[in-house]
Amino acid sequence: MAESATSTELRWFDPPVRAIIPLDDRFHVSRRLRRTIRQKPYEVRLNTAFEQTMRGCAAPRQDHPETWINEELIRLYTELHHRGCAHSIEVWEGEQLVGGLYGVALGSAFFAESMFSRKRDTSKIALVHLVALLRHCGFTLIDTQFQTDHLASFGTLEITRDHYHHLVAEALGNETRVEMLDSAEWQSLACEI
Repeated sequence: MAESATSTELRWFDPPVRAIIPLDDRFHVSRRLRRTIRQKPYEVRLNTAFEQTMRGCAAPRQDHPETWINEELIRLYTELHHRGCAHSIEVWEGEQLVGGLYGVALGSAFFAESMFSRKRDTSKIALVHLVALLRHCGFTLIDTQFQTDHLASFGTLEITRDHYHHLVAEALGNETRVEMLDSAEWQSLACEI
C-alpha cells in the first residue's frame, strides 16, 4: 500500500487481525441484492478493463477523499494482470464502467485489493460475481484485509494473524486458476449464492 496517491513509497501491511471471506455457506447476500442481481441491470465482465477498474478504485469518494493507490501500484498491478495473476471484475452499464473490484489470485486465495461503485450496488454485484467465480474455480478464501460494516454484511470473518498465515500457506499449496465462464453460466452461479 501507499500512504496516498502522491506517495512514492510502498509499504507492506501485516495487521494483527485480518478479515477474510471464506468461500463456503457463510457468505451472505441480502434479499434485496439477490433480487437486483436476478434482474440483471448491468453486464458483469472479467478482465476487460483492469487498469480502468484500478483507477475507478483510486478515484476520490465522499467517504474516502484520499486513496492509497498511487501510480506505482497501478503500474505493478497492471503488470501482474498481464502475467495472469491480477484480475478485475467489472460492472458495466452499456459502455460505461459503473463499478468493480480487483485483486490478485495466488494458489486458492484471492487477495481483494479495492472496490468502487458509481451506481447503487455495483461494487456489491461485483463481489457476488467474484464469489461465484472463485467457488466455481475451487478457491478457498478471499482476503479482504480489513473488516468494514459493508463487508461484514456479507459474512466476513476477522481472524488472527497466525490463523491467516496458516490459511494462506494452505491456499498457496493449491493449484487453482481464475477461469472465464460464459456470461449466462456466471449469472446463474451468482443468482444461486
